[in-house]
Amino acid sequence: MPESSILVQNNLSQLLKLALDAGKAILEVYATAFSVELKEDHSPLTLADKRSNEILCNGLSKIGGIPIMSEEMKQLPYEERKSWESFWLVDPLDGTKEFIKRNGEFTVNIALIDRNDPVFGLIYVPVTGQFYYALKGQGSYTFSTSDSNTIPKEFNEIIAKSKRLPIEHRPLGEFNIVASRSHMSAKTEAYINAEKSKYPVVNIVSAGSSLKFCLVAEGKADAYPRFGPTMEWDTGAGHIIATETGKKLVRCDTMDVLTYNKPNLLNPDFLVF
Repeated sequence: MPESSILVQNNLSQLLKLALDAGKAILEVYATAFSVELKEDHSPLTLADKRSNEILCNGLSKIGGIPIMSEEMKQLPYEERKSWESFWLVDPLDGTKEFIKRNGEFTVNIALIDRNDPVFGLIYVPVTGQFYYALKGQGSYTFSTSDSNTIPKEFNEIIAKSKRLPIEHRPLGEFNIVASRSHMSAKTEAYINAEKSKYPVVNIVSAGSSLKFCLVAEGKADAYPRFGPTMEWDTGAGHIIATETGKKLVRCDTMDVLTYNKPNLLNPDFLVF
């Protein structure tokens, strides 16, 4: 078994607890009249992003002794990180715009990248208490904290309390496309129109943040086209959660699999199908 798989199996309970604690910190801010800052790239930042980042980075720094790349950290030049064999890839609050809108569609994302490929992904939805996670070669799973007040300590216990994804299967001739609630584009609309010529019924499912990957993994959606800017930390966890259910995630320009720790951390347009 690869070292990365052993690392995750030995620490899955701790990783889930980290996401849970980060989610609690996010919800504490969510319940207040929080303020919003703008970062250099004009994207929004709240106290919830900062608190979640602190919890996750402090916890992950004690697991595996490997580097951490987080949205809320200063990014190292490629020359310094290109030699990384593995690293934690973190989005402490994915869907800050959804958080600000107070629609509940925001997540905590943790991925483990090994040789430019995601080998573990964890998405936690603080408002619902739902976990989604995947380990390379071992499938994707979901479970809810409402099912139990405690997270099991042993890997096999966690698997036993989880449901394997996908859960739903699309009816023949029906095709569901998940599209961003905040980022619908002309290219996305063109993709949707093209699919309408292939299937008798095409439905659009809207969701914010990395929940779009979760909908595909659950089987509630068949495809997720993304024509618009995303960063590596937006996709790392969702990438493997979707692909471990048999989906593919490819870049639209070359149809190659999306990779990580690129010189430019901005992702190209991609398609999950």
